[in-house]
Amino acid sequence: MPKLSHTDASGKANMVDVGHKPQQTRIAKASGIIVLQSETLKLIRENLIKKGDVLTIAEIAGIQAAKQNAQLIPLCHPLLLTKVEVVCTLTETGVKAESMVKCTGQTGVEMEALTAVSIALLTVYDMCKAVDKQMVIGEVRLVSKEKI
Repeated sequence: MPKLSHTDASGKANMVDVGHKPQQTRIAKASGIIVLQSETLKLIRENLIKKGDVLTIAEIAGIQAAKQNAQLIPLCHPLLLTKVEVVCTLTETGVKAESMVKCTGQTGVEMEALTAVSIALLTVYDMCKAVDKQMVIGEVRLVSKEKI
């Protein structure tokens, strides 16, 4: 099993030094879903949720979250993101959130992509909680990561 990168020799939490790594374009994509009742889907589709346009607000929340990732996850590096895209779409059973995060830097943007999706889905939850008590968030995962 590989050694964990965020612990020091004594097992204590440690922010990894990426100063020696080259600047590279880094891209990560993530996705997740929230399962909703059919009545809730109808309300979203018809823009009748009292808090507003669920999909657009969730997308904006996801973008904001990616930009704040280092404030939320203690050992993540603050990054200068060059692109964050969050797309929320209705499916037959709920809402699917997908993110793409890009930067030129010395460390990857996987956590930013996962944070964007997670917060987008939590925003859907928040906006629909008054009408749907059975929502389930799941399948949040890293889809891909690359460095160029």
